[in-house]
Amino acid sequence: MSGGPTCGALTWEFLMTKAITFSAYGTPEVLRLSEITAPEPGPGQVRIRVRAASVNPLDMKIRSGLMAGAVPARFPVVPGLDAAGVVDAVGEGADAAVGDEVLGATAGGSYSEYALLERPVAKPAALPWEVAASLVTVGRTASRVLAQLGVRKGQTLLVHGAGGSVGIIAAQLAVTSGITVVATVGEHDVERVTALGATAVRYGDGWPQRVKAAAPQGVDFVLDASGAGVLADSVALTGDSAHVITIADMSAAQHGVRFSAGSTDSTEDALPQLVELAADGTLTLPIWRTYPLEAAATAHTDLEAHRNRGKAVLLP
Repeated sequence: MSGGPTCGALTWEFLMTKAITFSAYGTPEVLRLSEITAPEPGPGQVRIRVRAASVNPLDMKIRSGLMAGAVPARFPVVPGLDAAGVVDAVGEGADAAVGDEVLGATAGGSYSEYALLERPVAKPAALPWEVAASLVTVGRTASRVLAQLGVRKGQTLLVHGAGGSVGIIAAQLAVTSGITVVATVGEHDVERVTALGATAVRYGDGWPQRVKAAAPQGVDFVLDASGAGVLADSVALTGDSAHVITIADMSAAQHGVRFSAGSTDSTEDALPQLVELAADGTLTLPIWRTYPLEAAATAHTDLEAHRNRGKAVLLP
């Protein structure tokens, strides 16, 4: 619905939208379904009617206050990093038109009926909305860390946490590049990850021995997407801490290992390629469950309890 304040003969129209917000740090219960004014697109931005919004682990860290030092909140906060939807308003210089189906990183949150996208990417018709929304952050992260490692065709990469979204994308991108991939996963993910071209081994006690058996040629590089305390043994496997990178273990510096966060110029254009790979079936990103917008707190609870096996997605 629309309405607005008046001043003399002038009337400002604005669009109201349902969104999930929180006004204090805390447990999932701080998430509330609210009615807010829909944002207006700035230069280079588009506003979309959201069809799907991805739920990422970072959303929960921000909501709980764990990221308050790095990402200070300006309450009320609309959570969410990624979305896909149909363009309904266009900012100056934006590379999209009203009616386009697009995906991308949001400015100001994605848990809403309307959201702003930065650098929107066209969504192919063959790409489901849930996958389109889910691919943005995890796909860019996987591309970034592979570029930072510098792993090349013919080398061997160990991926810890390959059953998770970043790990499974990184494993597939490496396989398609001619890299031998060994992946540590839970028992329930062995078959699924093996089918994608990696050699899957169980994580847990004794994993270094299982990796050595699976890769007698040795391991050149390690990507840790698990945060499961595997860095010391990973450095021992490669023989060089510079060949190990983590996105999940805050003790990285203690082991001389890089902790990768944020973005780099090397992945500036990664998303369009990832979208095409996902649309033609080369890249698979499992969707575990979808939720209505008002069930965002349930989605956060499920992910914090590690119930998911794939991405959780909100459908406003």
